[in-house]
Amino acid sequence: MSGSNSSARADAAEQPLGMTVHGLQPAVLDEPRDPQAARRGRMKMLLVLLVCAAPVIASYFTYYVIRPQGRVNHGELVEPQRSLPPAAALPLTALDGSPFDAAQLKGQWLLVAVGGGACDAQCEQQLYLQRQLREALGKEKERVDRVWLVDDAAPVRAELLPGLQGATVLRAPPAALAAWLPAAQDDTLRAHFFVVDPLGNLMMRFPAPSDGKKIQRDLGKLLRASAGWDKPGR
Repeated sequence: MSGSNSSARADAAEQPLGMTVHGLQPAVLDEPRDPQAARRGRMKMLLVLLVCAAPVIASYFTYYVIRPQGRVNHGELVEPQRSLPPAAALPLTALDGSPFDAAQLKGQWLLVAVGGGACDAQCEQQLYLQRQLREALGKEKERVDRVWLVDDAAPVRAELLPGLQGATVLRAPPAALAAWLPAAQDDTLRAHFFVVDPLGNLMMRFPAPSDGKKIQRDLGKLLRASAGWDKPGR
């Protein structure tokens, strides 16, 4: 008996173990997935990406700046927002006549004014106030660009050029400007300041007559509300 037991133990030692997990793999791999669960997972991932990558300026602006209860604001929210038109709809040119791509304006907050090249006294005051408003923003001014859109073919007076240093001056057809920039009833585009966000969305209009202190206050609120979202300079 001892001999047969020893022989059996030797045979068992030489044989591989019969218990293995290989036989379970096909069942695991072939297990059908729940399509609804997979769809829900994709939707959750998409929502997370949208929240992180595409901030909606209108929502935070309405919350931080507009808030009709408890706050008084000078600026008027443009609803719905209007994107910078393509070149075919808004052909822009530099003062030397070279074409200018509006997409180059993106990346900064824009404080936009409209005027004629001859620029009367009211226009001069508008440009002066535009310059002062940016300077009054202090360290935040590097997040804001001044843009003056000339809506006629008149030459820009040489006396204006020193005050336009650092501003972007472009010519645009008046009809194209009127299709993009909304003037208040009984006012012209030249009476307003407009604000464009770094994504190129027209979002705010300041009514006429311009009140520098109120505009400065609203711009300060807007920049504080969007702190960390855009970077100073281009």
